[in-house]
Amino acid sequence: MSHNILLTGVSGYLGGSLLAALPRANLPAYKNLFALVRTDSQAASVQKYGAQALRFDVKDAFAVRQALVTNEITIVFFLIDALRAETQGHFISALAEVKAKLGGKLDVHFLHTSGAKIFSSHAGAPTHEPLLDTDPELYRVQKAQKPPVALIQSAIDANNSVIEQAEAAGVKSYIFVPCIVYGKGDGFGNPISIQTVAIVKAARAARRVYAVDEGRPSWPVCHVSDNTSLYVELLRGILGGKGVGSGKEGYYLASSGGVAWEDLYQAMARRLKERGLVDEEEVVVAKGDEGVLKKMGEGMGCGPELVGLMLGGKCTFTPRHGEESLGWKPQFKPEHILETAAEEVDLILENLKD
Repeated sequence: MSHNILLTGVSGYLGGSLLAALPRANLPAYKNLFALVRTDSQAASVQKYGAQALRFDVKDAFAVRQALVTNEITIVFFLIDALRAETQGHFISALAEVKAKLGGKLDVHFLHTSGAKIFSSHAGAPTHEPLLDTDPELYRVQKAQKPPVALIQSAIDANNSVIEQAEAAGVKSYIFVPCIVYGKGDGFGNPISIQTVAIVKAARAARRVYAVDEGRPSWPVCHVSDNTSLYVELLRGILGGKGVGSGKEGYYLASSGGVAWEDLYQAMARRLKERGLVDEEEVVVAKGDEGVLKKMGEGMGCGPELVGLMLGGKCTFTPRHGEESLGWKPQFKPEHILETAAEEVDLILENLKD
């Protein structure tokens, strides 16, 4: 008996790159690949990658159940909402029903795409030492976190809710954690990152690149192709029945290491100055300057109180799980994001729609 797989978020940066990678991934055999779409053009696009298009409302529990049970979908890669747990439960319940329909002959799997902010200073995560994605206490750490940024609480709750609901339903769950992802996406939709785009938008509005923290806090980074390859290796492990770590032992950080925000700001500022979008190449600290923070927020479409969340903070979340259990090895060292900052800026400017 073979698995049927459903990918969501395939018109996005991460999901599109994953969809594009699967035809050449040489995965263990599976039955069908489905992709959740919203439009006819998206349906036509996913077919080029060997996927069958499905269209349903993820907020409608009945529609989710009908789609998964009818198509006997046993693996869901969920890439559409890291901040809330409003719809993940519909998929988990439907997967449990599929498992029962198949007589328990196949395990069912739900992967939730989270984010590094949920394991950072913004979320009240410990940052005094490396926080490993293999730490056996990581679920308890997340349960105890008290975020200084209230907006993050629902995202922490989403991680915990997925684990708890899946465990209760007999579904294997995975928390996949992207960080600062960069490089050109391979999919048919959005080709640019969210995080590096935010730096450009804020700098363009303020006419300067500003740091939002004192000192040199660092953050994990990952080239989009390496992020994609961890998704692929996790799927390979699931399809191959390798006993991949799941549930409270199912956290996976896609990162090759960290860089200081200040170094990333400076590398991008040089190119932004060359392109005439900022007036000064030197990076200065904006923390506490409400006028500057307001301009930066306007550029990103948020209030000044959220600028620090979007563009800074400290994250010591450290990858071990992918390499140790899946043999995943990133191709690009962390410094690569600094070395290619000019190309990243150019890519963003070519694709910004506002």
